[in-house]
Amino acid sequence: MNEKEIQESENSKKGNIFNKKSWSFCPVCGNKIPEVHNLKFCIKCGLNLQYLKEHKQIQPKSALNPYITPTILPQSYIHPIKYGPKKILDEEILDTKDHELWGSLPSIGIPLGAFLLMDLVTTGIFFLIMFFSFDMEILYDLISNPYFLIFSSFFELIFILVPVLYVAKYLQNPTLQNRLGLLGFTRKGFDRVGLIKEILIGIGFAIIGVLLVVGVGFLIEILLEVFFGIEIIREVSGATSDVEIIISSSDILSLILLSVVMILIIGTSEEILFRGFMQKGLTRRLGNLGGLLITAFIFAIIHVIGVILLVLESPMVLLISFLLSFIPYFAISLLLGLIYYWRNENLIAVVITHGVYDALTIILAFFFYNLF
Repeated sequence: MNEKEIQESENSKKGNIFNKKSWSFCPVCGNKIPEVHNLKFCIKCGLNLQYLKEHKQIQPKSALNPYITPTILPQSYIHPIKYGPKKILDEEILDTKDHELWGSLPSIGIPLGAFLLMDLVTTGIFFLIMFFSFDMEILYDLISNPYFLIFSSFFELIFILVPVLYVAKYLQNPTLQNRLGLLGFTRKGFDRVGLIKEILIGIGFAIIGVLLVVGVGFLIEILLEVFFGIEIIREVSGATSDVEIIISSSDILSLILLSVVMILIIGTSEEILFRGFMQKGLTRRLGNLGGLLITAFIFAIIHVIGVILLVLESPMVLLISFLLSFIPYFAISLLLGLIYYWRNENLIAVVITHGVYDALTIILAFFFYNLF
């Protein structure tokens, strides 16, 4: 045996001694290393023992053990942290009473923001008219034109657009159908008979609503006559309202178109905003009674906000006009809110009630004006 062979034999013995004494256990997984000559990899974790012995460090991840297949964890094993509201699944949209939806601040702020946006758009149109005409008479004629009222009613679609955009973040699958469904405007769960039933319920309560408002109006007038005297009542009731101005200039065609718009646009948009969004959100935070009363109050205030301008004429006229306007609106809003609860937060009957009520009000006002 020559000198070279003797040196290789000694190195081999030293290597075996190194393996036995220094690497009896894997430094990564702690598994006992079998006493196998020139073992290259740990049989449990795949650590490159030969690389570790030569370089005195663990091999980089770029060179993996070809004899061991890495364990791939299933997707369900990873639970990333999610922020924001819990997403509502498609099958849960019709029953969200146990879900935490938008809070009280968005429930009130979003509808008020939509109302201000609509007013901003209409005010911008009036400003453009004044900018190009410089004639108040033209503006007055335009406002009193029933066809302009029909046209401007389409701006109330903003009442649908704003909440529809907002509720998308609460849905797992935020399609337009699911967004409207979350707001209660859906026919899911109704067959043809059920849908007809909801429509008939809406028409019936629209008639009840007209009688309710007329009765409340008469009661307030009687109370005001007792406490303030008939002269004040006649002065207030003798004032020409915007509705009377529009009715006085309406014809049959504009009356029909206005009634259709009341049912399809006004009733739908206002109920999606106030009942489908505001009342639903407030109910989750404040309970049924709190959601009902606050929604009815804000609904009524928004509809009579123009009465505030009467303070320039007389504080007493303002008070009486406010009572004559606010309480009937508050009463009809309470009725709409109760129907909404009764129909399990579905808006079909509520929308029909609101739209038909508005249409009946315009039709009755038209015929009473022309007959009397």
